[in-house]
Formats: sequence, C-alpha cells, structure tokens
Amino acid sequence: MTITAGQRAEGAVTDEPSPPTGGRPPRQWWWRCRRRPGQDATERGILSANDRRRPVVRAGLWIVTTVVVGGLAVVAAGPLLWLFKSAVSTSQDILREPLSLWPSGIQWQNLSEAWTRVDIAGYLGNTAWVAAGSWFFGLLVATTGGYALSVLKPRYGPVITGAVLATLFVPGVISLVALYLIILDVPIVRVNLINTFWAVWLPAAANAFNVLLVKRFFDNLPHDLFEAARIDGAGPYRIFVSLVLPMSRPILGVLSLLTIIAAWKEFLWPLLVLPDPSMQPLSVALPRLESTAEVSLLMAGMFISVIVPVLLFLLFQRQFLRGAGQAGALKG
Repeated sequence: MTITAGQRAEGAVTDEPSPPTGGRPPRQWWWRCRRRPGQDATERGILSANDRRRPVVRAGLWIVTTVVVGGLAVVAAGPLLWLFKSAVSTSQDILREPLSLWPSGIQWQNLSEAWTRVDIAGYLGNTAWVAAGSWFFGLLVATTGGYALSVLKPRYGPVITGAVLATLFVPGVISLVALYLIILDVPIVRVNLINTFWAVWLPAAANAFNVLLVKRFFDNLPHDLFEAARIDGAGPYRIFVSLVLPMSRPILGVLSLLTIIAAWKEFLWPLLVLPDPSMQPLSVALPRLESTAEVSLLMAGMFISVIVPVLLFLLFQRQFLRGAGQAGALKG
C-alpha cells in the first residue's frame, strides 16, 4: 500500500497493525489490536492502575502488605533475636523467664567468657578452616568439571553428565557407610584420613549439584570466543584461566556462599570423621558442651556461631543476589 503525503499529514496513517490479506488473521494480530495505546505488558498485574488510585484499595493493600511482611520478619528474625537475648542473659533468667527482657540486666560478659572459658575461639577457628578448605576444593572440582563437560566436550560427555546427574537421586544416608569406609582406608594411597580435615574437605568437594550448576552456566558463555582463542593457539588451560574464570564471577560468587554456609552448618559428617575434640567445628562442639557448660555461656556460643554466616550474607547479599540472577539460579 502506497502512503501519500496528504494522508500522512491528515493523520490517516496510524500505528495499528493492518490485518493480513487472505486467510485467518494470526492470534498475535488480534492481541496487538486489543491493546490500548501506550499500554505496557510489564504493568499488568492483579490490580490495575485505576484500582490502585482508589483509597479503599490502597488502604487494604497497605494492610495486607504490612501483615505479610511483618509476619515474615517475625518468623525469620524472631529466633535470632531470642538467641541474642539469651546470649546476654543469666542462666536463671533463661530458665525461669525465657521471654522476659533481661530481668537481671544485660550480661555482656557472657560473650567474652564463652570465647575464652568454653574455647569458642578454637572451635570457631576449626570451623573457619573446614569452611575454607571445602570452599577451595569445592570450587576447584565444580569449575574444572563444568569446564570439561561444557567447553571441552569429551566424547562420552553426555554419559558422564547423566552419571553425575544420577548421583543426585541417591540419598546421602545410603552412601554414608561406604564413604566412611573409604575415609578409613583410601584406595590406592592406603591412608586413614580420620581426625584430619581432608576427611571433610574431599567429600564436600565432590558435589554433583555444583558441577551441574557450573556446567549450565558455562553452556551460556559465548563459545565462539573459545574457538577464536583456539585458532590463536590458546590451549585448554589458557582458555580456562584467561577466559572462562573471568567471565564466571557471578556463578563463583553463588557457589562460594552456598559452599561456605553448607560447610559451616554441617554436623553429622564432621562428628563421624573428627572424633578428636580439639579438631571439631562449632556445629559438633556445641552439642557436646551442653552437659558441661552453663546455659548462658552455651547460648552465647550459639549466638557467635550463628551471627558469623548471617553477617557474611548481609555483607555480600548484593553480590550474591546479582550473581544468582545472572547465573539463572533465580529464574530456573
């Protein structure tokens, strides 16, 4: 159709799409015709813009939002606040009036006494050492495994990927005995790893979920860039260090936080492979100290063990959420 200058000046030409000639108009054309001018699909929701202008709707929406957010805040922060209250209270106040706000005053010295008398400092150091080793070896296995399956693409890559995926359907309790026997006598090298941090680091590194998550992220990287690097003479190691790792900061941040938190709260496996009290992390030492330490000092130690990962998340929450979104962890 030819549009003349007069038609354009008179406003005869509009932005509305014209129906196709011949046959039934496609569904997309009818949808575009139904949309009002200036209406954006991203603004659609349960309540329209006109509904939100009504005072009754705005008041009801504010009340519902306040109740829901307040309830979530109480459920999420309530136990942590009560633990802080108990950590700076006397043992008598915790047992007699657990919900009262410091009838005998705030006992700030509980934190320092738990740090020294209960040796929370030593157990916290063991926990940090366990988390650091699990983080390093976990990222090493996840990144190299995902790189091999996604970028190098070996001949039997799909078979290996399926085998790794199949391990996710095996409950951890079933493999617990077999894994413990392996730690008692490691094949080939024939060493016993009991009472060594290697007994915690190595099983934590073999995480199939992390390998598959990294592989999925590597699948979305521009593989044309890797091909160009190969043409220029870069080998697999150079591509991994110079190209893949710098572009993988989002997924590395997500895996780092998930790995550290998982190692920090692990209880059963460190209890089995670290029977020596001097090497046990906080998650194992605190239940053991329940029968000997005062209630107030035990609560103070629990608060210290909980507040550290909470502070880590609060400090790096922006990087974590941004990395999780870029890695596809939030969008599925």
